[in-house]
Amino acid sequence: MRALLARELRLALRHPADTLSAVLFFVLVAALFPFGVGPSPELLARLAPGALLASALLAALLPLDRLWGADAEDGTLDQLLLSGLHPAGLAAAKALAHWLTTGLPLVAATPVAAALLNLPVEAWGAALAALALASALLSVLGTAGAALTLGARRGGVLLPLLVLPLAIPVVIFGAAAIEAAATGLQARPYLLLAAALLALALPLAPLAAGAALRGE
Repeated sequence: MRALLARELRLALRHPADTLSAVLFFVLVAALFPFGVGPSPELLARLAPGALLASALLAALLPLDRLWGADAEDGTLDQLLLSGLHPAGLAAAKALAHWLTTGLPLVAATPVAAALLNLPVEAWGAALAALALASALLSVLGTAGAALTLGARRGGVLLPLLVLPLAIPVVIFGAAAIEAAATGLQARPYLLLAAALLALALPLAPLAAGAALRGE
């Protein structure tokens, strides 16, 4: 599993276009909001929590449709399935690699997007935590979704339709945490609820991805 994770990270470093495109998409979508809703600082600050979560999750979806596709095309996936590592372990390593190469850079870019959306500085910590949890959940769910749609016609269209509805609860709790922090309230209860969703998905989604990879 460590070898697979190291391989995924090396591939990401050699081909950084996926990471760069996700981060740029995130920042550009955040930059478009002032043009769409007007430059009012109060309105932007009110929209910022939901806009940050939605923009980040859409950006994290970009590399997911190629998560298993390249390995399936060149036969690497068959070799990995024969390596002795449980398919759920393969999925867990892929999910962690996706978060490290896509989710973590999006979290790092959060202050830039937050500034563009006029989010109060007091809420930036909650925004970083909320986006870290939301992106981790999307990586886990997205890995399972990518495995389920592997080989399907128009899999790139099916994948967002499968994953995004499952991510709605974490968007709600994450946005509520950011809004609470922006108004001087406690963000911790909402962040704990988002963490509970991640804890629930961590054992279940890799198992579902492993079953899909085995063709069960």
